[in-house]
Amino acid sequence: MSLRVSDTVMADRIKYAFIKSLPVMCGYIFLGIAYGIVLQDAGFGPAWALAISTFVYAGSAQFVMVPLMAAGTSIITMAVTILFVNSRHLFYGLSFTESFAKLKSRPYMIFSLTDETYSVLCGCRNEDLDERMREAWPLIALFDQTYWVLGSFLGALLGKIIPFDMTGIDFSMTALFTVILLDQIRVGGKKAASSAALSMIVAIVCLLLFGGSNFLLPTLIITVFIVGFIGRNGEENGHRADADRGASEMENDEKSSLDGAGALEDHKGGVL
Repeated sequence: MSLRVSDTVMADRIKYAFIKSLPVMCGYIFLGIAYGIVLQDAGFGPAWALAISTFVYAGSAQFVMVPLMAAGTSIITMAVTILFVNSRHLFYGLSFTESFAKLKSRPYMIFSLTDETYSVLCGCRNEDLDERMREAWPLIALFDQTYWVLGSFLGALLGKIIPFDMTGIDFSMTALFTVILLDQIRVGGKKAASSAALSMIVAIVCLLLFGGSNFLLPTLIITVFIVGFIGRNGEENGHRADADRGASEMENDEKSSLDGAGALEDHKGGVL
């Protein structure tokens, strides 16, 4: 009986994860094909595409790796470069520290937390504040990586055989993030909309100050600091309001008790 229930739960998790990962599939398959073609053009075949997308899985940093690999750059140099390119992921992980700690697959979740997977997980958490479907998150990450690996392999395998016109395909990820953002605002309401507006303002300012190639990391740092500061103050104000409300209610209860005792005393005096 328990096995049957377990199978049902797993089936529900797989279904949930697959549905949530579908928007990512639409972007990852085609971008993965584009990466595979670039890798093939640099002289690296399907085996390289399969290995890199499986064990590195760094998205845009994989495109950066291609000319470095072609130039014979050392592994240490490539590792440091990828670390800087994907340093924004540090901020992604901070918001899921407690949630990932409750998962047995925590190491894989840390490894597989790409921009798109992070966005999908944020949407899942907004819809399910109690994280009842948390155990399905690793499946979402696994589906997303599978799409990327499959696209990369196909691109490297078929890139020389079938001509692909990939013009404008990179905009699919912009569209994906827009849809995910709108969905989060729909679920999160005014609070999510305010955070999105704040992030947009900070991004525009950083874009003007640091340029298109360097604005993302400062934007993340500033936004995380501001949102964290506002959230902490809001929480403190909420606790203070609760404490004041509790003190007021206690004072009213004491006053009521004293009034009741006084009324009882007056009643006894009248009887006597």
